[in-house]
Amino acid sequence: MRIARAALATLVALGVLGAVFGGAAGDVAADPRKLVHTSKAMGTSVQITIWSDDEAAAAEGAKAVFAEMERLDRMMTTWTPDSEVSLINAGAGTQAVKVSDETFTVIARAVEVSKASKGLFDITVGAYGGLWKFDEDMDGTLPDPKEVAARKKLVNWKDIVLDKRRRTVKLRRKGMRITLGGIAKGYAVDRAARALVDAGLSDFILQVGGDMYVSGKKGTTPWVVGIRDPRGPRDQSFAVAPVVDHAFSTSGDYERGFVKDGVRYHHILDPRTAQPARATRSVTVLAKDAFTADAWSKVLFIMGAKEAMPLVEKLPDLEAVFVDADNTVHVSSGLRDKLKVLTPPTPGI
Repeated sequence: MRIARAALATLVALGVLGAVFGGAAGDVAADPRKLVHTSKAMGTSVQITIWSDDEAAAAEGAKAVFAEMERLDRMMTTWTPDSEVSLINAGAGTQAVKVSDETFTVIARAVEVSKASKGLFDITVGAYGGLWKFDEDMDGTLPDPKEVAARKKLVNWKDIVLDKRRRTVKLRRKGMRITLGGIAKGYAVDRAARALVDAGLSDFILQVGGDMYVSGKKGTTPWVVGIRDPRGPRDQSFAVAPVVDHAFSTSGDYERGFVKDGVRYHHILDPRTAQPARATRSVTVLAKDAFTADAWSKVLFIMGAKEAMPLVEKLPDLEAVFVDADNTVHVSSGLRDKLKVLTPPTPGI
């Protein structure tokens, strides 16, 4: 997603792992079968794998998905000056901006997660834009610590003013900026999944960068998804698990970042320090919807397994798999009997 690129192909669907789990390469597929549609949307790769014998319906469903994502991106991106989020940022410290129901819903949910996480999730980290260079501007340089400290004063989710009746959003202080890169893509995945269901398709995997929704089954067996090895090749999974009617979202330190002087710098910033979070290499969250999984994956990544696992065990219908800074795997209780570790995660910086 252009508002903040997520990990590309973090989750590997069984469609990619078919040589391992789907039979010999020369087998002839019987109807229904896997129908795959790929494209780019929201600044990342989108793959839709549908189990169906209706190619026309699958094509129409995929078309609806791409249209829905483009629509939402136009509203919530920070890469165009006329999006609703850009208008909120332009009015920081001066005016409240009326927005659509959907943009208001996403920002309101972000504020809820900020409150629940005691500020570990904070969309006002948009104020760091242009300092930490992890997008097209990535050149391996580090920001001036004094400038980071100055921008840090503009980061506080409590300075987001929401008026539900008027459906307006205001940032209290000039210079503040929000980014929905840590939550809007999850909302978009849920909306896109609904578009597939509305098209009469019930068995599919919808993957958008590091966010995924898995619906139904592949025939009589569950879909199996993989968790990327944080230090391995892009297409290598260290573990797999069956998933039915749930979202699977991974946040990792390996896609948007670089190593400098033996230290890895990446795009998931800890609002408390204004520095890349250090406790985790990757965390994968299983939740009922992608909206929840997307936001909480950032929170859990920043917290780290030791601090976060007690919280995971308390949150309803939420599970997690961590690869911590020491490359140790931690699995929540609800996934221990389902997750199959294929190989230990690859070591490295």
